[in-house]
Amino acid sequence: MSRSSDDQELLFRQHVFFCVNQRASDHPRGCCLAKGSLELREYMKARAKEMGLKRTRINSSGCLDRCELGPSVVIYPEGVWYRCRTKEDVDQVLETHIRDGGRVEHLLMTPEMAKTAT
Repeated sequence: MSRSSDDQELLFRQHVFFCVNQRASDHPRGCCLAKGSLELREYMKARAKEMGLKRTRINSSGCLDRCELGPSVVIYPEGVWYRCRTKEDVDQVLETHIRDGGRVEHLLMTPEMAKTAT
């Protein structure tokens, strides 16, 4: 993504949205909150601080519409989607994607991953 000389410097280099949406317990697609997303988001935020990751913002988000694959995480400006189910998954995303600029291939959510229900 290129910037013109008139653009301001970005406030954050990366912005992480971690879904903490809650649906009814009987919803066919489930919800990220029931899969532990709130605790994992808090862990990600604390670990990012411990790792000294500057200019990275980690926020809660509402529904990202991939609940059946979640907990769902999307990182901008790249627009890369992950499923983070464990603290180890969170660590891999922080280390490989945020810190090192790579991708955690086995955690990626792709457009081809069909929804199990609508």
